[in-house]
Order: sequence, then C-alpha cells, then structure tokens
Amino acid sequence: MQLHILASGSTGNAIYLKIGGASILVDAGISARRIEKGLRAVGVDPAELDAILVTHEHSDHVSGLPVFTRKFKAPVYARRRTWDAFQPAHHVEADYRRELGARLEIGGVRIEPFAISHDAAEPVGYSFYHGDLKCVVATDMGCVSERVEQDIALADVMVFESNHDVAMLRNGPYPEYLKKRILGTRGHLSNLETARCLARMDKKCGMHVFLAHLSQHNNCPDLALSTVEKVLEQQGTRLDQDLFLHLAHPSDTVSFSL
Repeated sequence: MQLHILASGSTGNAIYLKIGGASILVDAGISARRIEKGLRAVGVDPAELDAILVTHEHSDHVSGLPVFTRKFKAPVYARRRTWDAFQPAHHVEADYRRELGARLEIGGVRIEPFAISHDAAEPVGYSFYHGDLKCVVATDMGCVSERVEQDIALADVMVFESNHDVAMLRNGPYPEYLKKRILGTRGHLSNLETARCLARMDKKCGMHVFLAHLSQHNNCPDLALSTVEKVLEQQGTRLDQDLFLHLAHPSDTVSFSL
C-alpha cells in the first residue's frame, strides 16, 4: 500500500492511494496542474488512475475535477445528491460521472463509503479493504457517531480530521456565524474531539494515523499533535508502538507505504 497526501487543509484536499490493484485519487480540491505535478513527483502517471472518489461537493475537495478529468479521463464517483449539489464551475462532463453506491470494487479492492456528519448534500468517508489491510479516509466531520466509529475501527492506516483548536477558533478572526458552523455537529472536528475518538475506538496495534485537514487559521501542527498525544497517553496508549501519529500538510506531499 502507498499513501500520498498531496494536500490536506481548508485550501484544498487530494489524496492518492495505491492499494492492491487499485490506483485511486480521493478528492481533487487543488488545481489539476498541481495534482498532476504531485502525482508525477511520486512516480504516478495520472493517466493510469482507476478512479477518483469524491467525499463531498465543497470547492476545497472538487475544484480541480473539471480540468483534470477532461485531460486524464478518469471516472469520478460521488453520491447522487452530491452530484446534484455541484456548483456550475465544478461540473464534470457526463462521460466521466459515476453514481456511488453502497460498495465499489476496483482491482480486487473493496471500497465502502460511509455517511459522515458535515454540512454538505451527502458527504462520505471511505474504507478500503484488500486482504487483511484496511485504510480509511475520514475528514470534514462535525461529530463522530457510533456508526462512524464502527466504520473506521481496526484500520491499519487512517487519514483523520483534526481541524481546529477550540480556543484558537473562538478567539480568532472568523465571523461568529462561521465559528458556529465549524463548532457545530455538521462542521469540523477539534483536536480534542479527534483525540477522544482515537482513544476510545477499536484499534489495531501499530495503527498509523495522519492528522489531516488542519485549519491554517485556527490550528497549528504542533498543537494538534500535542493535544492528541496527551489524551492518548492519558488513556494508556503507547505512542510509536500501539499507534503512530503523523501530520498531513496543506501544500507539501506527505507519503507513507506499508
């Protein structure tokens, strides 16, 4: 398995995953040129992508889709209501649009989307299964339900939202309506909420977690990492043994292989 997080944050998101016989891009919220450059830099030919999977229709997850699909002709999967909610500027040509069902199989990899809580039409996270390996992408969530905890449990590798520090957000420059949106149950996960979920969920020993979608205004990498580490250690998790923490980045590619 190869994981390359090309970008993760409020300015854009794109994740490449090579697992089994599947070559997949999750979201395309940065420019097509930047996606192509990022893929080629890690030795991936964009023309060989099997699919692009969309989590939801917000621009920081889909802005690069129209140009990228026209150039490289990869099929794009999204929920029906997500397609309906696309803004005109993000429309994908009909030849490349696919409706995402309950399950998808590509190259011997089972892909299971799961519903998440976010202020979008029909947002999803994704679980990828190949043999005994499980990889999860779960960002843009205002809360983590019991069902989502079951969906993400026992992953070997997980890209997981750690969006903001509550104090930084409340004392920061955002207008009040936006603070309420982010703090709401259909907004984004705080560092503390992320930490508590990781502490209580069922985990595989040696799990790798990438803290992702960090706000550039309401968070900082060191704070996200220290907050999550503190809660996990208090709950008895042995860092760098039971669980390994990593940080995603908004503009630099973060790579991992297993």
